[in-house]
Amino acid sequence: MRINEKNNYPKASSELVNGALLTYIAGMFLMIAFCSPYWVKSYDETFSEFKNMGLWEYCFDQFRYPYYQFDHPFHGCHHVFSQEFYVIREWLLPPWLMTTQAFVTMSFLLSFGAQVVMALQLCRWPLELVLQREWILSAVDFVCVATTSVFMFLAIVIFGGSHARRDWLMYPNFNYLCWSYGMACLSFFFHVFASFFLYKEAQQSYERRRESKNLIMQMHPNPQHRLGWGMQ
Repeated sequence: MRINEKNNYPKASSELVNGALLTYIAGMFLMIAFCSPYWVKSYDETFSEFKNMGLWEYCFDQFRYPYYQFDHPFHGCHHVFSQEFYVIREWLLPPWLMTTQAFVTMSFLLSFGAQVVMALQLCRWPLELVLQREWILSAVDFVCVATTSVFMFLAIVIFGGSHARRDWLMYPNFNYLCWSYGMACLSFFFHVFASFFLYKEAQQSYERRRESKNLIMQMHPNPQHRLGWGMQ
């Protein structure tokens, strides 16, 4: 009996399911941290001209940059690359913050790229490709998620250690790390946990590769197909 006639093919392993679930949760936290403007916030009691900021947005209330020759108040929330912040962009984007942006952006791409691959594995589509190359796909999942963990660790360490620098936002003692930074930390931990499951899945799928090869041959009992497979 052909194996695909009754869908009698191996389903996704529990390690892959758990790793994918943790990665999806981590990706949700990562997306919130990536988009939300609350990495640093000022205490309400200080009535600071700086209100809050994220990786891509700053909020001010009639802020006047002391080294700008014109008396121009910066007010409201604007994207860091907007025309409003053009004259103070160099001050708003020190090298350590651009490094943080780069690490978080690369983490975002790697995490969601791995999620797409894991979704295909969980759905077993296309079936033949997944069965034939699952150990490679699982290895890609692990590498992407593990690399994301490393990049997120570097991002939160760099930002956490530099957000209180006095050559950046004025009166740093008026500010504190806010919930968007906490989302980034949660994303890091969930990616780390996911990478452990995906590492185990990559090992197990590598050990199952011969079994998967036999299943593919059962799906195509044509002798010519077997000959072609053997030549590969």
